[in-house]
Amino acid sequence: MPAHPWTSQYPEGTSPEIADVTLPHLAAFVRDAADRYADAIAFTQCMPNGMNGSLRYRAVDDLSDAFAAYLREACELQPGDRVALQMPNCLSYPIAAFGVFKAGGVLVNTNPLYTASEMTHQYADSGAQVLVIIDMFADRLPEVLPNTDIEKVITVKVGDFFPPIIAGIIRLVQRYWDRSIPTIDIPHTPFREALEAGRKAIDRGVDVEAYMDGLDHDSLAALQYTGGTTGVSKGAMLTHGNLLSNTRQMLDMIGEDNIRPGTEVVLTALPLYHVFAFTVNLLGFFEVGARNILIPSPRPPSNLKRAFENYPITWMTGVNTLFSALLKERWFLEYPPDHLRASAAGGMALHTAVAQRWREVTGTEIVEGYGLTEASPVLSFNPLSGEIRDGTIGIPVPSTEMRIVDENGEPVPPGTSGEIVARGPQIMEGYWQRPEANEDVLKNGWLHTGDIGVMDEDGYFTIVDRKKDMILVSGFNVFPNEVEDVMTQLEGIAEAAVIGVPDEKSGEQVRAYVVAEDPAPTREEIIAHCRKHLAAYKVPKSVEFRDDLPKSLVGKILRKDLRAELPDEQFGFTPESVVGDPRK
Repeated sequence: MPAHPWTSQYPEGTSPEIADVTLPHLAAFVRDAADRYADAIAFTQCMPNGMNGSLRYRAVDDLSDAFAAYLREACELQPGDRVALQMPNCLSYPIAAFGVFKAGGVLVNTNPLYTASEMTHQYADSGAQVLVIIDMFADRLPEVLPNTDIEKVITVKVGDFFPPIIAGIIRLVQRYWDRSIPTIDIPHTPFREALEAGRKAIDRGVDVEAYMDGLDHDSLAALQYTGGTTGVSKGAMLTHGNLLSNTRQMLDMIGEDNIRPGTEVVLTALPLYHVFAFTVNLLGFFEVGARNILIPSPRPPSNLKRAFENYPITWMTGVNTLFSALLKERWFLEYPPDHLRASAAGGMALHTAVAQRWREVTGTEIVEGYGLTEASPVLSFNPLSGEIRDGTIGIPVPSTEMRIVDENGEPVPPGTSGEIVARGPQIMEGYWQRPEANEDVLKNGWLHTGDIGVMDEDGYFTIVDRKKDMILVSGFNVFPNEVEDVMTQLEGIAEAAVIGVPDEKSGEQVRAYVVAEDPAPTREEIIAHCRKHLAAYKVPKSVEFRDDLPKSLVGKILRKDLRAELPDEQFGFTPESVVGDPRK
């Protein structure tokens, strides 16, 4: 078998290796795309009621220049200093992010819904000195700032860069109807004032290009913090070269036939602070001159209705739960998007039933990919112009090697499960100030993902599960993804999560958590369905019905939260046990 069997599966015209990335850094990347698509609309922010504002490529370039000047002149930012961004998808985000790159700073993406303790950890750990934050959540700062190095705070309004009348209406609704704008009791500078100060500095002769001197592929561009699902949240050090390479890898893999420069309209419902949307939507589609439709919050899914109605969406990215939720919306089913060409799923396993239903409803293709924060993030996905294999994460992107290895780090034959390891130009430099963690994850140039997978003879990879999520039943491995995928193929199951619970006889047994919809299946119907498709030891021994399942802010089901409930339970339940069955 060839060393890299997946290269034979690449779309026609796709090279196994990406061409040399000639742009020296992300600041030059922004400038290059803005020069090529100057008058095209780059970003449109669409509110749930349809109110919107837009920025053209030239404006994004000019405004990010102004922000870079403000950071260097007013904030006295030095090359390599960290700047935290904490905001939802809005027009201010690309301006601020690109401005950080142009200033030679390091971007620290921060979830806007973080608690004060989570904010404190990330700001203190990163050593951020400047914070750009949505004003809706700035009331947490008096508790947070004394424990950090942050010296300057810039506040953003959700309606910044909207037409004045519309921005005023949004502000009035927030202040007097939603009451979502708190009093800010710490010194801060409104974003628009910061940009004006930066523009004045440029008018006085400040040369923004000079800030980029010394930047190259090895320069640190971002500290992208992991979700913290495996312990304390850690900052993955992503360089300019990592992010530029991964953008190129993704576009090469998709192929020229599937992304038309200057014409695509991509729906960005996933938050840009998440590395998937950051690289794929923000960087990738900026490179090809797309119009990016920014959704501040995709919850509830009806928040996307006006975007689909008002714009010719051609591409969409999301996680399984987002696609599944849209498929339950009457408006989406009755009027599926007319212009959609393709969709990409990542962040969690795309269930086969969801993928098949998406194709039926939209008449377009959906492909699953795989990546990690530590890989900028894309490692593999199904080739849109090749063979798409549902249930797999596809094949490695160009210039990427992936292997399945045993516990000793030795490669195993195709069809044998083991840990997925990978190497390529998109792999992080390491974790910020975590040398001991680097030793566990980066070994001889290979990133050890902690994911269990299998590769077939053609080079397609399948995720079996996370090491920590694997269930051991009487010595047999049970992988939750497999059981969940089978369960969600049963009509009436909207979502499912599977974990292992202690059992005196088998060590562990499988417990399923289900969100049902009318008509809801019974526990017996669920068990019978699983027995039909799974080996006996994989079949759930208990089923608990829930109104919803715990999820991360990007919609990923959190099995760890379900496991966290276990210490309070009394074990010894029987195979017939059931909790909260809506049919009983």
